[in-house]
Amino acid sequence: MTLCSDTLRAAIRAHGPVARVVVAATAGSAPREAGAAMLVWQAGQAGTIGGGTLEYRATARARAALARGDRFDKLPLGPGLGQCCGGAVHLLTEVWDEVRLDRVAGAAHARPLPGTDGDMPLKLAATLKAARAGQKPLRPAIVEGWFVEPVGPAAAPLWVWGAGHVGRAIVATLAPLPEFAITWVDNAPDRFPDTFAQGVTALPVPDMPAAMRLAPQDARHLILTFSHEIDLALCHAALGHGFTGCGLIGSATKWARFRGRLRQLGHQDAQISRIACPIGDTGLGKHPQAIAVGVAASLLKDVARAAPHQEPDRADVRQTGG
Repeated sequence: MTLCSDTLRAAIRAHGPVARVVVAATAGSAPREAGAAMLVWQAGQAGTIGGGTLEYRATARARAALARGDRFDKLPLGPGLGQCCGGAVHLLTEVWDEVRLDRVAGAAHARPLPGTDGDMPLKLAATLKAARAGQKPLRPAIVEGWFVEPVGPAAAPLWVWGAGHVGRAIVATLAPLPEFAITWVDNAPDRFPDTFAQGVTALPVPDMPAAMRLAPQDARHLILTFSHEIDLALCHAALGHGFTGCGLIGSATKWARFRGRLRQLGHQDAQISRIACPIGDTGLGKHPQAIAVGVAASLLKDVARAAPHQEPDRADVRQTGG
């Protein structure tokens, strides 16, 4: 979850002060890369830092931080949390309200970690200068007790349900595109590939429909699991949760059957019609890669239509102490 003022402001206005948990740094094997983040409030959360025990404990600490203030934690994943990853993560948890958000300006946000005092380190200032000059892209990083990350428009959250052949083709096609932040969900960890592109979060869960509550309500969803029953349950969960867009893999016959069952579950035709089935461009064929190309083209057009026109951001970084 990119540090995006619009996303934070919408969450604050909906829920009051929110805790943002960001992976500030990693060492060794970790479920997410530096910069991955989630928002937490007392009654819910959005986004993910990788699931499992790490996220469960981070969520509890974030809710405590809403009352106690910012915190910075260094967590070994293997011995400390019992996760299969053998590395470690550094989590920065910050409580955001509109006053704090108003201090964020420019293309980067740099601030001292909790417990760190003093001026911005010269090394960090040099890093920011190089980024502004286009010599080196700015990436989330801890620099001598300070944390810095890019500020920009939020990538569109895209949740892909199913890691079979079509799911793999779609994720491989969309992962390089900065327009999307992909969360990839399946109930069998061995269906996922061994490595993931940056910006893709794998979320293995035993109950996929129950995981729908973790998705932001402005997410787009692609439902393409191995099971028609799971697909139906995900459609039902998505209609109850809310979404910006939702596509279901399948034939016209499958969709006709699903429409009838979704009506029986209490959904109105106008809402059911928001789910697109089939997905992609049927004229391209049924090969997984052909489906992926059609889906990618459709999503890119959809995001482009939804995005307001913006002039290029030439603003400089603004240094703040939080």
